Amino acid sequence: MVITLAATWLLVASRRMQRRRLGFWMFLLSNLLWVVWGVHSAAWGLVALQVGLAGMNIRGACHQAQEAQSGS
Repeated sequence: MVITLAATWLLVASRRMQRRRLGFWMFLLSNLLWVVWGVHSAAWGLVALQVGLAGMNIRGACHQAQEAQSGS
């Protein structure tokens, strides 16, 4: 959970691209850790939620990269 909070702070509160990129990767690590815990605990709803959240994060990053390329 600490990784999730740190990732949120880096991704949302930072104006520097490098920190936001680090926050993105920390979010993905956080999603993976939640999935591992969910599988271990047989909490399949948590696993599904984390897979969905990771997918949304990846989709958002791809969308942002496309906007950055078209804006340059």
